[in-house]
Amino acid sequence: MNTESQININVGVDVGKSKLDIVLHPLDLHFQISNDEESILKVVHVLKKRNIERIVVEATGRYEHAFVFACDQANLPIVVVNPISIRRYAQAIGVLAKADKIDASVIARFAATIQPKIKPIPDKQSRLIKDLLIRRSQLLEMQTMEKNRLQILPKALHRSIKTLLRSLQTQISTITKQIDEAVMQVKHWRVKTEILTSVPGVGKALAYTLLSELPELGKLNHKEIAALVGVAPMNRESGTWSGKRRISGGRHRIRTVMFMAMLSSIQCNPVFKRFYEHLKAQGKLPKVAIIACMRKLIVVLNTMLKNEELWRQKTA
Repeated sequence: MNTESQININVGVDVGKSKLDIVLHPLDLHFQISNDEESILKVVHVLKKRNIERIVVEATGRYEHAFVFACDQANLPIVVVNPISIRRYAQAIGVLAKADKIDASVIARFAATIQPKIKPIPDKQSRLIKDLLIRRSQLLEMQTMEKNRLQILPKALHRSIKTLLRSLQTQISTITKQIDEAVMQVKHWRVKTEILTSVPGVGKALAYTLLSELPELGKLNHKEIAALVGVAPMNRESGTWSGKRRISGGRHRIRTVMFMAMLSSIQCNPVFKRFYEHLKAQGKLPKVAIIACMRKLIVVLNTMLKNEELWRQKTA
């Protein structure tokens, strides 16, 4: 007969700005704590004493970070999942009500039933680089907006816009330098960056984005890595009906950076230029052809990292 200490426990955590609701399944234990360092360390200490199979939290825009990093530091099996997956699971089991305790209970049941795969949490340096990359993207977006305003607003406002543009450029240069310095401090980041940027058209921005947001690169097969990024066309068939295959899901930020990089690659990389022109000659729309080139690129990069080899045209 199983005792409580022998039961495999799945933990669901509903994250709020100031509170964490925690449910232990199948014990149906619920408690609420403050979302602060002291309270989190106490609950982590309690969880360490139990037979925890999996702890699941939703990605909630950083409010979950303190708890996730504390669990990872304590070697607890923590998983961060997409909130959409939890919501769809709740709808599937008929839970339509929404409250913190109910949400935590649903997440705990999701953990026990679906058993999402436990993936390594990025280390502190990787998280720093990712944050710097996000900030750089934000600054570039603001810079583009100001440049657009310079084209349409009256000259009386140009001085203000140009002053802000100079400030943004200074900050972008500073952030870029910080990213380079952070990457140089980690040997495996330096080596992988050298491999990735050996491909014409792949710059540091794409290389750093892939390394920070796609740690699986070089560890999966070509179908898995393409699906993970979201550049693998999915079948749409039912009975005798067959629809057009479309890409779906994946990691949006990676695709956005890859799309911009591919616009450069089809100009400066003869392999991808030929492939793009071949697809266009077959009647593919430009955007469809670019997505296909992105899929080819991520497969090539995956192979290069797996084999630890620099770019050669025959690699593609």
